[in-house]
Amino acid sequence: MKILDLFNNKICQNDHIKQPYVIAEAGVNHEGDMELARRLIDEAAEGGAHAIKFQTYKANTIASKDSPAYWDTTKEPTDSQFKLFQKYDKFWKEEFEQLKSCCEQAGIEFMSTPFDVDSAKFLNDMMDVFKISSSDITNKPFIEYLCDFGKPIILSTGASYMHEIHQAVEWIDDKQVPVALLHCILNYPTKDNNAHLGMIKDLQRKFPDKIIGYSDHTLPNEMKVLEMATLLGAVILEKHFTHDKTLPGNDHYHAMDKEDLKSFNHNIERTFMILGDQKKYSLLSEAPARKNARRSLVTVCDIPEGTIITYEHLTWKRPAHGISPKEIETVLGKKAKCNIREDEVLQWKFFE
Repeated sequence: MKILDLFNNKICQNDHIKQPYVIAEAGVNHEGDMELARRLIDEAAEGGAHAIKFQTYKANTIASKDSPAYWDTTKEPTDSQFKLFQKYDKFWKEEFEQLKSCCEQAGIEFMSTPFDVDSAKFLNDMMDVFKISSSDITNKPFIEYLCDFGKPIILSTGASYMHEIHQAVEWIDDKQVPVALLHCILNYPTKDNNAHLGMIKDLQRKFPDKIIGYSDHTLPNEMKVLEMATLLGAVILEKHFTHDKTLPGNDHYHAMDKEDLKSFNHNIERTFMILGDQKKYSLLSEAPARKNARRSLVTVCDIPEGTIITYEHLTWKRPAHGISPKEIETVLGKKAKCNIREDEVLQWKFFE
């Protein structure tokens, strides 16, 4: 599955629940090390992600020097956004071109979220869609700039009120490009009781013509949060990805690794196997039950030839080898053309 397939097929929540498109959000967990970035690509592909996504920025264009931390400083002790971004802003056009090539070799789609105009310009040649961070949902000039490339937009909605989401969607719709909306809670990490996956359903109701997904910041645990999001109809799933969850700082501590991703894919395949078809019909495997567990009209006494059948002559018992009880009104008033024994499963040939 490719990301453009979702947009080209206009998949939305009104369709049946489908296997989700999974984005492994590597962000800057490569920490400026190209070999580590290549490892993240290979492990994301091995784990079964459809895409791996990085982040592209320069500290001096994304944050002022006076930009306080909003994450758990017991996990990431850096007290300034500017200082944190400065640690990991070494990759630029040449490095991302190499990562794009690595993704092609690994058989996984390349993505990176641009955080400024310059990165958007060169990333445009490498990607089929643009991902916009929750932090830029009110950044009208930047949203409009990205839309002018004419590519679909994936927009995270963390920390947003519904009116802000509507406004951002209006800006995008005005540019006549498709948009997918990802429910997101902007806590790092998000506690399970703050995941509020029910908000996925609200986005589906408010935006019935849009693709709705989920960007997850909960701890991986058994990956149940992503499974639940899928069953609620999330078409795109995004979750931070690392090669080592024990590493301190940045996005390692709330990220999944390749084993988590393998576990999720295994479990969701089984879930979809159990979910099965989403249109009701009788299975071939149920044929014996249809024939033997359903009931037929049965006589409660001997009925002599020529008798007019009344309600008092009838009951209904298993199996369904004879006349169905749903035909009782048709049987009432008919004349027996032969002697019918007590406890006989009625057949149409018994009547004139």
